[in-house]
Amino acid sequence: MSGFFVPHNIEAPIAGAPEGPLAGLTCAVKDMYDIAGSRTGGGSPAWIAAQTPATKHAALVQRLLDAGAGIIGKTICDEFFYSVSGANAHYGTPPNLRAPGRLPGGSSSGSAAAVAAGMVPIAVGSQTAGSVIRPAGYCGVAGFKPTFASIPTVGMKTFAWSLDTVGLFAAGVADVAFAAEALTGRRLRVDGTTPAAPRIGVLRRPPWPEAGEDMLTALELAARSAAAAGAAVADVELPEICADAFKAHGTIQDFESYRALAYEYDHFRDRLGHNLRTALEGAKVVTPEAYDSAQRTARRAREAVTTLMADIDVIITPSAPGAAPEGIASTGSSVFNRLWTLIGAPCVNVPGIANDDGLPLGIQVVGRLGRDHEALLAALFLERAIAST
Repeated sequence: MSGFFVPHNIEAPIAGAPEGPLAGLTCAVKDMYDIAGSRTGGGSPAWIAAQTPATKHAALVQRLLDAGAGIIGKTICDEFFYSVSGANAHYGTPPNLRAPGRLPGGSSSGSAAAVAAGMVPIAVGSQTAGSVIRPAGYCGVAGFKPTFASIPTVGMKTFAWSLDTVGLFAAGVADVAFAAEALTGRRLRVDGTTPAAPRIGVLRRPPWPEAGEDMLTALELAARSAAAAGAAVADVELPEICADAFKAHGTIQDFESYRALAYEYDHFRDRLGHNLRTALEGAKVVTPEAYDSAQRTARRAREAVTTLMADIDVIITPSAPGAAPEGIASTGSSVFNRLWTLIGAPCVNVPGIANDDGLPLGIQVVGRLGRDHEALLAALFLERAIAST
């Protein structure tokens, strides 16, 4: 288990309820959720040194146990979930077995990598910018970021309260949907069904840096495969407000993270990693007025995207600019994820495509707000269409 799990792991696996939809399955949990009797480190030795063991489970941990899942450990993540560059210098690099010598992405690195390695069938992560969808894409597994606030964050270490979203990893779309239904009690399962052909909008020209050639080729392959399987496929362009919203994400994240980590910044500043410390120092200048303006922009973008999707079921776009970057200098870019996290839309990474070197290339399915089941059905449709190409 070394390489995937933090040193302050739980003392022994925790058994789930003897009956339940997840009975007999094991799960790994990102090191940001409280597990009774274990210290929550948030990927930071500076923080873990000051912690006492949690006295109760985080809400989602209890839900997993009630559904029958056994918890085997806490996975490595980037320090306080801020993934900009490099591996977690404190706890090492979780190996990406689908892309040896490359990082599994961040910040939910250990959770995505553990599923890709076959260590667990289910893992829990979180997304504030792109920390579920991007690692899932890099590791060649399914990742699901549900509609914002549909899974409780009680007992979770906060980074940005308007953005933090619980997410799940599993081998394929049907698996992650099965786990999501068991965790939430919502109708999300898609296994045993033949999804209807969805109406798909293809986002080829987003208002942020474009994807690399390999990823653009993968996006075209996904669009052709879906059309060949019967989907109605057409290009879409985002409303102009989305370019402003993309920038607003950074403003909101900075303002909230500086406040959420105020204690750590005041008491452990010198022991924080350079990237996180620099980011928090820069975030000090964000004013409440700028934050409020960014939140207004986010609301307008949410409304504009809802209007855009009135006649389509999902949008497809890259999960990341390309395959996992070579080496361990970067956890990759979240440019293809930030807008959807900001507006709270459900997103699914669909695995199944690789570049000429065999490295996974993820395709992101973005659904309508609150329409998580439809997004998962469309993702399953696309996954099957790609597999049959």
